[in-house]
Amino acid sequence: MIPAILGKKLGMTQVYDDNGQLIPVTVVQAGPCTVLQVKTSDGADGYDSVQIGLEDIKAHRAKKPAIGHAAKAETKPKRFVREFLNLAGTEVELGETFSVEVLDGIKFVDIEGVTKGKGFAGPMKRYGFGGQPASHGTERKHRSPGSIGGHGTNLGMGGKIKKGKRMGGHMGHVTMTSRNHQIVKIDAENRLLLIKGALPGAKNGLLTIRKSKTAKNND
Repeated sequence: MIPAILGKKLGMTQVYDDNGQLIPVTVVQAGPCTVLQVKTSDGADGYDSVQIGLEDIKAHRAKKPAIGHAAKAETKPKRFVREFLNLAGTEVELGETFSVEVLDGIKFVDIEGVTKGKGFAGPMKRYGFGGQPASHGTERKHRSPGSIGGHGTNLGMGGKIKKGKRMGGHMGHVTMTSRNHQIVKIDAENRLLLIKGALPGAKNGLLTIRKSKTAKNND
């Protein structure tokens, strides 16, 4: 089975390790996940991957294509669906279910989730700008981003601002990956993972948990 799973963030707590050190952890309820589709390099798709889903939803809340897609695996449509490359070519069966046991022996994981949305924010909060001087004639411009037109498309002579200019705008609510988090404990009976550190997203947010790609000594 691929070393990846889908889960839901429950919140944070703290535990003691064997040395008596206090470790902040995030509690994630992972699985059970169902294999919805298996793609192979020999088939029409041309590559090896596994599509898995988490948490059943009622049929009247799902699209007809999603219902038919799940029916092929003899299961109900899922709320959260992700696809993982099956580089190792592990044998996976359609409709198979699995839980946190797929992470046994893995020390570090990468976590993907949607960060908390913070609404409209100015450049000081959004990008950490220092703001304008607090004295010497500055009036009602202390949190201003500074020059904007000087970064126009034709050497500052035009009004069109280049894409990517750091200004105020919507902050948060983006998909991000937080890497190299240590798995502190696996509770297979309750399908819980205790993962060191803070993870992206709010409580009850959906997370993708997979074996870390960059951590050393992960076996």
